[in-house]
Amino acid sequence: MKLVGKLVGVFRTAAGLTQAQLAEMVGHQAETIASIEQGRRALLPELARQLDRLLETKGALATAVENMPEIDLIPAWAEEYMDLERAALALCFFANQVLPGLLQTENYAHAVFDSRVPTFSREEIGVHVAKRLKRQEILSRKVPPTTSFVISEAILRDRLGGDEVYTETLRHLHGCADLPGITLQIMPLARRTHAGLDGPFILLETPDYQRIAYTESQRGSQLISDPDEISILAQRYAMLRTQALNTEETKDLLDELLGEQ
Repeated sequence: MKLVGKLVGVFRTAAGLTQAQLAEMVGHQAETIASIEQGRRALLPELARQLDRLLETKGALATAVENMPEIDLIPAWAEEYMDLERAALALCFFANQVLPGLLQTENYAHAVFDSRVPTFSREEIGVHVAKRLKRQEILSRKVPPTTSFVISEAILRDRLGGDEVYTETLRHLHGCADLPGITLQIMPLARRTHAGLDGPFILLETPDYQRIAYTESQRGSQLISDPDEISILAQRYAMLRTQALNTEETKDLLDELLGEQ
């Protein structure tokens, strides 16, 4: 990925263009071009072809992208995802094991990192919790991203961190459900069909109107830019939203769970 980024910079310089000028020509932001040239963001095939035409590079960039190893084409770094999350226009989360980071309270986040095996030190937990809470600032921006959450009821009934954290989390979720731009839906237990059995995932739309997906597993993470794969996940998310409780039913369930305390 870094090699392809260096090629973009070389070809751009040879054409006598600044990053801002090239970004304007292709309808992207200057930061996007800078990130690509620095190897922090993958050059997607469609943009590679567009750059080849503008820079008259005879298909060099598209060929390089097509032949990159999969590990370089789709960077497996959570940090890369967080960069995208901060600037996203829209975000869609399906979670079935733990609350998405954007919905976690400080105490819940602490319990998450405290559960890690092998364990973090107290100092490491503090750093990770602070970073997680910092991410949540996007929800209180003047113009927040349009954000949808579909969360398994099993997460709500789990008592990660203990009873006090459990109650605090339910109240926090109830408050989040009323924030502008947020849609919160609970996937109830005991369903006979379920579109998300393959696990959690995130869909996002960038300021350049690119659609990206992100998945995590026990030992890694993956950004997905392939249009076919994203289409499949988008179809699954649409089905999940029809299978989940609607927003009013979700608030009723939260009220019910709080009433059981």
